[in-house]
Amino acid sequence: MGVPTAEVLIPKHFLLSVAPPKTILKSTENPKSTGESATPFRCSSLWVFSPIYFPLSLHHSVAMATTLVFSNPYSPLPHRPFGNKRSTHLLRRPASTLKTLLIPSFKESFHSSLFASNSLPLFTRRFQLAVRISTGDTETKKSSDDDDESSPVLLMGEDSASFDLAQQKISSWIYFSLILGVVLFVLDFVWIDNSTGLGKAFVDAVSGLSGSHEVVMLTLILIFAIVHSGLASLRDGGEKLIGERAFRVLFAGTSLPLAVSTIVYFINHRYDGQQLWQLQSVPGLHQFVWLSSFISFFFLYPSTFNLLEVAAVEKPKMHLWETGIMRITRHPQMVGQVVWCLAHTLWIGNSVVVAASVGLIGHHLFGVWNGDRRLAIRYGEAFESVKRRTSVIPFAAILEGRQKLPKEYYKEFIRVPYLTITALTLGAYFAHPLMQAASFGLHW
Repeated sequence: MGVPTAEVLIPKHFLLSVAPPKTILKSTENPKSTGESATPFRCSSLWVFSPIYFPLSLHHSVAMATTLVFSNPYSPLPHRPFGNKRSTHLLRRPASTLKTLLIPSFKESFHSSLFASNSLPLFTRRFQLAVRISTGDTETKKSSDDDDESSPVLLMGEDSASFDLAQQKISSWIYFSLILGVVLFVLDFVWIDNSTGLGKAFVDAVSGLSGSHEVVMLTLILIFAIVHSGLASLRDGGEKLIGERAFRVLFAGTSLPLAVSTIVYFINHRYDGQQLWQLQSVPGLHQFVWLSSFISFFFLYPSTFNLLEVAAVEKPKMHLWETGIMRITRHPQMVGQVVWCLAHTLWIGNSVVVAASVGLIGHHLFGVWNGDRRLAIRYGEAFESVKRRTSVIPFAAILEGRQKLPKEYYKEFIRVPYLTITALTLGAYFAHPLMQAASFGLHW
């Protein structure tokens, strides 16, 4: 049975500012475009009672909802209540993309109480409200509400690993190169170089706490985790206090030396514990470990690719990613670390590596909880929407039907950052002997 419809035109920024917090966005098939490109939204199951009482949802105030509808022209003329499956819009304009905005239905008890009220107008009617916006990041997926129609979903998060060469500034990358050079020089002078740096003294102090390499390994990871996650938790307040760039310098300036110390100690002492098993002679195991380690680097968190923000050339931001690797798991950094730890533990089979893996995996599991908590504080309902469409366990949301992969999903990985990761990962593998020699030379 057809449902009366009315169509209004609103700007995109206004729509996003008044959309209900728990709105689920889906799309219908694109109509034939006959002119200018626009994007209609259809809000289903929306009750419009009068210009005085117009609730968009239980979460919206009467005033805001009234502003949404009546600040834009529409026709109050009645529609045919019956007829074709698709209702005829009064204000038809050409469009290239359809996006459907589904408003959660009111509870039956709420409907009953409204109809029982004598204060409501007698000319209450049910409408489907078609709303146009100009642009938006959308993807096509099959809607469970439409038998024969597929509809685009408006992404609440950002497109991860995107890189537009046309938008890059040569000056920004020159600054990045200069900053990187200065950071490496300062790191070597202040921390790595045994004649001038504090790195050896720090590792020696931690090693003095216990004669067990396993305990020292766990202690180094614990110190790094407290500083790294602690500063991340203080990010909102710290950025307000000293600014985004200054806080990034503080964050990197403390985390980076501790990370270097932990990595160097791991390389130097990975065989110094108790040998638990020896499987390196098993045929195919080396190839399996290599492939697992290679794949683990594709699970880097997308913010890692924003090098200009990492170096504070551009103002650092806290991003809410939704595409690419985020469709597989909402916490790719944790998944990649688990894969890397399991592969290296299987290959080396030493108690020191087991201790390192336990510490690293534990830290990243804490990061799952802490990361979700911070994103929920920063983005609120937008994060909750992304959370409903993603999962912590890889592929869980896809298997449960909460995440629909685009037809050309692979294109979200054919991007400059992932091509760079491929080259760097291959380079790191062949540079293992150099990394080991450099670590041995520090005697940490």
